[in-house]
Amino acid sequence: MSMTTSFLHRTKLILSTIQQVILDGLFPIRCLGCGKFDEWICVNCHSTLPILTDQHCPVCKKHVTLNGVVCPQCHETTKKSFDGVFVASYYHDKLLKKTIHYYKYHFVKNLSEPLALLLAQSIQNSTLATPDIIIPVPLHKRRYRWRGFNQASELAKKLDLQISVITDILIRVRYTVPQVKMKNKNKRQKNLNNAFIVKNKSQVIDKNILLIDDVMTTGATLKECAKALKTAGAKTVYCLVLARE
Repeated sequence: MSMTTSFLHRTKLILSTIQQVILDGLFPIRCLGCGKFDEWICVNCHSTLPILTDQHCPVCKKHVTLNGVVCPQCHETTKKSFDGVFVASYYHDKLLKKTIHYYKYHFVKNLSEPLALLLAQSIQNSTLATPDIIIPVPLHKRRYRWRGFNQASELAKKLDLQISVITDILIRVRYTVPQVKMKNKNKRQKNLNNAFIVKNKSQVIDKNILLIDDVMTTGATLKECAKALKTAGAKTVYCLVLARE
């Protein structure tokens, strides 16, 4: 490392430390549940986060299915996309909803750890097959610059299932309007058409893939991601999310 590079590196670390000290002074870390200092979610509050007991078909939401697989009646509509969606918890839970909001829109990256723990707890007693690889739903580079991190990617890494997390296979090539801002289902789907590509198809051929995201709304994003992976040769694509709106 050259002297110039070393100096720039030390300067960056110092500025980052100063920035963190200022932020901690102005906005001290407090539990989003009880207000306890120095933790975003304390152990006691985390233990109150509910685990979803029954999984339903992610398409019709009518039938209880094992691990959230698509029911036989809906299979025809998703056979070229996801095989199932496993939902960890309830979006209407006040603490979880608040935590997800802070994670995504207040840019609290450290919340990835307690949220990933919730994901891990939810699948602990499931019979989900062990995937070959884990892929987070990608962000467009424009949105990545705005947020500073990919929330799905951080969840996947913190999940720590001892399975490869690959972030450079599935790529979002087209910037889209945030799905949460669109109420019409058809417009949501059109908004995502051809938004994702698989960069290296050889890495997904005949692979069982676990696709990670934070929240499922209509499922359009997960469907398009899974469609791209299936088209590239993936054997199965199961999704794991924190909650469904």
